[in-house]
Amino acid sequence: MSPVQWATLGFLSFLLILAYIRDNDRKLKAIPARAAQFSPNRWSPKDVERMASECELAAPSIDDQLPPKTGRRYIVIGGAGFLGGWIVLQLLRRGEDPKRIRILDIRPPKRLDLLEGKAKDVKFIQVDISDKMAVDAAFSEPWPEDDESPVSVFNTAANIRFYERHTSLIPLSAKVNVQGAENIIDACRKVGASVLVHTSSGSVSVHSSCFLLWPWQEEPKHFVQVINDDEELIPKVHKDFFSNYGYTKRQAEILVRRANDADGLRTGCLRPGNGIFGAGGDMLCGAYLVRKSNPTWIQNIVSSFTYVENCALAHLLYEERLIESSKLGGQAFCIADPGAPPTYGDVYTELEVLDGEVSFPHLSPTFMLLLAYLFEFLYLTRHLLNTYGYPFLASFIPNIAEGDLVNLQPSLYNLTMVHLIFDDSRARLPPEKGGLGYKGAFTTFEGLYKTAVEHRRGLNRPGAMARSDVAGVSFKGMGFMKAQRGVGWLADKIKEETGVDPVEVLASS
Repeated sequence: MSPVQWATLGFLSFLLILAYIRDNDRKLKAIPARAAQFSPNRWSPKDVERMASECELAAPSIDDQLPPKTGRRYIVIGGAGFLGGWIVLQLLRRGEDPKRIRILDIRPPKRLDLLEGKAKDVKFIQVDISDKMAVDAAFSEPWPEDDESPVSVFNTAANIRFYERHTSLIPLSAKVNVQGAENIIDACRKVGASVLVHTSSGSVSVHSSCFLLWPWQEEPKHFVQVINDDEELIPKVHKDFFSNYGYTKRQAEILVRRANDADGLRTGCLRPGNGIFGAGGDMLCGAYLVRKSNPTWIQNIVSSFTYVENCALAHLLYEERLIESSKLGGQAFCIADPGAPPTYGDVYTELEVLDGEVSFPHLSPTFMLLLAYLFEFLYLTRHLLNTYGYPFLASFIPNIAEGDLVNLQPSLYNLTMVHLIFDDSRARLPPEKGGLGYKGAFTTFEGLYKTAVEHRRGLNRPGAMARSDVAGVSFKGMGFMKAQRGVGWLADKIKEETGVDPVEVLASS
């Protein structure tokens, strides 16, 4: 072939790839009717301003839903962090004695609200829950005044490696999520704890999919997932889970539920859907406010959310149910915010209006997915070379684990590029009908409003910000945003010069 023919072939190949990306984007950016029925209305900037004014005039509160003080002793694993910290604060809010609360965590509290008031009197014990002896020692630490009141345990600790899906990486998640849970169960039995409420994840029911579609496919498999407490919805084999995180959380959940003993340790699990957000160091919406610039390609996705105060409240409600009766022991409940689930685009609109500094540049989901496969290849290859004794070769591969690019792997798409609607109607049933009596005090909009307000007040700083800043993908110092915008610019330029849209021509051929 002549140079001209090679150039022509290369140009046509480029146009074909471009056409595929545009067509695949169109399919991924759709909101199917079966998802839209759960979320028919979008939030405009004016809607946000109006609803924000309503929140300012009548702020929601969990006070009327908090169970009463019990006078029990409490061990909160992960209590120095995000969700666990809120559980500690709610225990104190309802009148529990700070001397009867114990925080077990791998790092000491740095959140301002955990370092002041009654919270500063809560004892902290540094422990790695994957270390069985350390867990046993922490649980066996003497209590003040030889207190012998009953013990309740909340386990919110987890290693959230949502970006990994290869089986060789499972031990990295299982060490904390599975072995840690088993150590906690054993320690509960040794000290005679009567209640264990374990934070599982709504993601245990999320199925993996493929987002590079054939031309004749209109949407990915499992593009819309309506998730409730039905065990049949949960994947049965590792490859069907969205990532190793979902897989190991499911294994931990099985351990906790099987440990239930009506006459001894009563256990239960909660599955927040889809992600927990709020002030105090979340890895979702609060993290958006920390990072400021948040490249996105999921603005069309309908998703349930769980505001952290609602989630903490659900834990206290489940504890109350387990204290009252053994009937709900060994079960798992999905929970989410009340009201219609928003799209991520709705969330972005609210935060942009309320914060004024945060932004959400839109990128091509297909282009970013291709990058995700590249990053996964680099991450996994480096890991395998180090594992099998070739560190010298591994040193030549970029270490994406040192930055937030590690988050951009195909597993992220399994969780965020599908429409996830969580049905928590069973948790909302009254106790006499087999529910938790959960209502939730904050809609997602109201939770986002409070998150933005607390961010301005500095609750996300200093300690909580470190956790938020490791989540998401910021592309700091990278040229990927410019590169993918350049692809679209070239297609537009060809159309401008020739009057022909290469995407439309090639997509229809």
